[in-house]
Amino acid sequence: MTPTLVLAAHGTRSEEGRRTLSALARAVRAARPRHRVELTYLEISAPLLRDVLPRVPGPVVVVPLLLAGGYHVHIDLPAVLAEHRPDALVARQLGPHRLLTGALARRLHRAGLRATDAVVLGAAGSSDPAALADVRAAAHRLAVRLSRPVTAAFVSAGEPGLPEAMERLRSGPAARVALASYLLAPGFFHSRLAAVGPDLVSAPLGADPDVAALAWHRYDETLRHRALTRAAV
Repeated sequence: MTPTLVLAAHGTRSEEGRRTLSALARAVRAARPRHRVELTYLEISAPLLRDVLPRVPGPVVVVPLLLAGGYHVHIDLPAVLAEHRPDALVARQLGPHRLLTGALARRLHRAGLRATDAVVLGAAGSSDPAALADVRAAAHRLAVRLSRPVTAAFVSAGEPGLPEAMERLRSGPAARVALASYLLAPGFFHSRLAAVGPDLVSAPLGADPDVAALAWHRYDETLRHRALTRAAV
């Protein structure tokens, strides 16, 4: 039986955010119509991952709809799986990856990015140093893509904080500061990004075709790893 792809998003109180994640799930389904795809949430929104997992027949691959590592990837998600579906395979978080870099660049250009703009990659942040490193790696990839420096900054935990990064860039030579939203959907954190007053802010990554393709890439990667592990035994 072909494994079901279970998408595990964080969860949001934003109705627009839930619509965006549902649109992403539809894009994932459309890419491989013969596969079963379930959209679930770790908290706040319904359906919860812990409620869906026991109902899915056959093998399961869980792909976290999370852009960086951190508590949800390393603690919360494994705990849910251990209790409700210990046989499930778990993919890596989405980022960093070149497909996200392309989506970020497109979002910035659609928002009106100019060649002379300074660029900040704005993320929620985390108390996990590895998660912050993931975001900084994504900023480096975007810098290479745009051929200019890109500063990673955070609105909750992590240094530099977004207001600090914005202030530093505004004191530099660039006439404008562009903020790339390193988030999947609108909601609390995207509103906080926009509130710091960038000259332009890109839309969240949302249902970009490359994000949908990346979900399947993580799914395939996980199945290949399992096959190699079995072959080595």
